[in-house]
Amino acid sequence: QVQLVESGGGLVQVGGSLRLSCAASGRTSSSRAMGWFRQAPGKEREFVAAISWSGGSTYYADSVKGRFTISRDGAKNTVYLQMNSLKPEDTAVYYCAADRRLYRLGSGDQTDFDSWGQGTQVTVSS
Repeated sequence: QVQLVESGGGLVQVGGSLRLSCAASGRTSSSRAMGWFRQAPGKEREFVAAISWSGGSTYYADSVKGRFTISRDGAKNTVYLQMNSLKPEDTAVYYCAADRRLYRLGSGDQTDFDSWGQGTQVTVSS
């Protein structure tokens, strides 16, 4: 399995920006597609963005398309989620996840991921 540690969450005003980081460790971590998911209070966890193992393909939920950008730095074995134009409805705990299989393009299906970070809180205040 892959070990994941998120950071970068916090409190931000509407329209502001945050960048989340997810540091991955494990022998095969660089060969796995990665995803970001979030869970708001009282709601189920939902897909936010995903990136292929190579970084060449990215996918986004409609709710964040055009505002969020997922990327990865192979040298640092870190995945990022740049969040711009934040809205109150973006408030949630954000989780980083690693695909259970190697060399995949990425997915929005949570069952495709078997390694999860502890989560980082993002709060957007109005």
